[in-house]
Amino acid sequence: MDHEELERRLNTLGLDTSAAESHGLCCGLLCAAAEAPEETLVATLLADADPADLLVRDAGEALAALARATREAIEGVGLGFEPLLPSDEAPIPRRARGLGDWCQGFLYGVGLAGVDDKALAADTREALRDLAAIAQVDDQDEEESEEAAEALEELAEFVWVAAMLLYEDRHPRVRA
Repeated sequence: MDHEELERRLNTLGLDTSAAESHGLCCGLLCAAAEAPEETLVATLLADADPADLLVRDAGEALAALARATREAIEGVGLGFEPLLPSDEAPIPRRARGLGDWCQGFLYGVGLAGVDDKALAADTREALRDLAAIAQVDDQDEEESEEAAEALEELAEFVWVAAMLLYEDRHPRVRA
């Protein structure tokens, strides 16, 4: 599922949560080792929706599928997941807001998972603080330029690194 499709589904339900924030929440739950992250994602995003509504059920199934696919990407071989953000063709302010929304959702997921930041490595704590700063992005200050696009791409790469730091911190590998 791409960003635009998820955005349409959420908008159809009248939810205030963006696609990027929803995916950030999903990744935060997964990276933070939350119990039942797929169910928590669906329950959190659709808490006020009527479960008998066909559109709500469809959205719940789509969110659960997104969570499963994201889990597979994070846990699989290779570079893991990619944050679900507006396309590179979207205006810079929209992309910046999407990145801020993703970070906000990610941090919310980490909080829902009950992560005690004191138990995290120092570099992971610092990365989470940086994500909190990115979540406060003011998209009104963003301009359409090559430099702004490059800076945004670098921030998106940092966001991925920060998420993977948390994942590694919360999912220690068995060392042989």
